[in-house]
Order: sequence, then C-alpha cells, then structure tokens
Amino acid sequence: MDQEPAKRDMVAGLDKGLQVIEAFDQERSRLTIAEVAERTGLTRAAARRYLLTLTALGYMRHENKQFTLTPKILRLGQSYLHSARLPRIAQPLLYRLAYALGEAASVGVLDHDDLVCVAAVSAGQLISATLQPGTRVPAYCTANGRMLLASLPPEASDRFLARAAPEPITSHTIVDRARLVEEIARARERGYAVVDQELELGLRTIAVPVRNFRGDVVAAMNISVHAGRMSVAQMIERCLPALIQYQVELNALL
Repeated sequence: MDQEPAKRDMVAGLDKGLQVIEAFDQERSRLTIAEVAERTGLTRAAARRYLLTLTALGYMRHENKQFTLTPKILRLGQSYLHSARLPRIAQPLLYRLAYALGEAASVGVLDHDDLVCVAAVSAGQLISATLQPGTRVPAYCTANGRMLLASLPPEASDRFLARAAPEPITSHTIVDRARLVEEIARARERGYAVVDQELELGLRTIAVPVRNFRGDVVAAMNISVHAGRMSVAQMIERCLPALIQYQVELNALL
C-alpha cells in the first residue's frame, strides 16, 4: 500500500476545493454558500471563495444565490476514463462479451464504500441507468461491489461492514449485516457474486473478480439481465461460463 504523504506535502486549498465539488450530488444539485459550508465544514467566507473561484474557472454556475456544477466538471472524470489503463483495455473486451450474450456488461472498481462503473456496454439492452461509465452506487447491493468486498483482506471487509449503513433500496435489498457477511463469504468461496434485484427491481447481475499480473483484484466484471427474461439459475448457467472466459482474457491483459 502506498505510504500516506506528509502533511507538509499536501495542498490544503486543492483538498478543500475538491470537497466543495463533492458536496454536489444527485439529491443536492443546487446549493447555497451556507449549504456548501455546512456540508464541507468550511466557513461561509471560505466556501464563498471556493465557489466563486470554481465559477470563474467554468466548473460552477451561479444563479439566484445557488450554485450548480457545469458540464465542464465532466472533464475531470473523462481524464481518468481516457488515461487509465483499465477502462481502455476493458471496453473492447466488454463489447465482445456483451454482444456474444446479447446482454449488458460492465467493469467497476471500489471507491471507499461505493462501486464506480469505469467501462460498460449495453448491447442494445436498456436495463439500467446505473450501467454507465462514471456512475456510483452502493457496493453492498451490487454484484461487482459484493465481489470486490469479498476480495478485500478480512480486516478491510470487517471495517466496511462495521461502518456500513445498508438501506432497503428495493424490497429485495439485503440490509441485515449477518446476511451480508454470508453473501460476501459465499462470493469469496464461489469466485462469483449474484445479486437479484437489490439495487433495482428487474435487474439481476452476476460478477467475477478481475486480477492484474500480480494476482491482485483490481476490479470486477459483470453481466446484467432483466429479471423478466432470465431467472437467477438461467443467468448462472448461460452467463457465467462466458464471463469466466473473458475474465481470463482480461486478467492476461492486466
């Protein structure tokens, strides 16, 4: 694991500016200075300066005392998607996998307690809006996320479960910690994870880990199907062999 940088090497202004950007999300797309200050722990004067700076740089828009992010903010995410090795290698392979099965496929990575999609192909199936590069969803109720949690060292997985606050996103979402422990252990034992409509009704997914040349799990790859077209048993029988085939190919490229 990389060593934490010394405090003297940290740029506090950049840290706080990124906190201001991260204060905006799907539920809070418009924020006032006071709201940004509250969400970031900054003073109102400091929040105002950061917001005005980001506005001057084109990353924010200011109207009626409220600030919103502009499309320019997407450049930050695109810099990762265009420069990182994993999305560039995974995308063409996902295309082949998705069209071979006629189902949606994606690759995701853990970011703290969330699963972030870094590459995806729909294969003409409009299954879920979450299957798009850049989308962020809770790790505990997704197949990719659960597979990655199963691949963590036991102490890291325990820390996640200790701080997790699972919410019933659908009527199928597993929120009981004991059951989550069982599901994560089952994924670790089997080498694949299955999630049945826990993130969205009608969405079933199956995922396998993706490893680099050192054998470290760096991502997870899944196939998503509509529950009305395929049962869990059918998904395992039909999709898992192809998923494992492309898993081996992607592992070899990393």
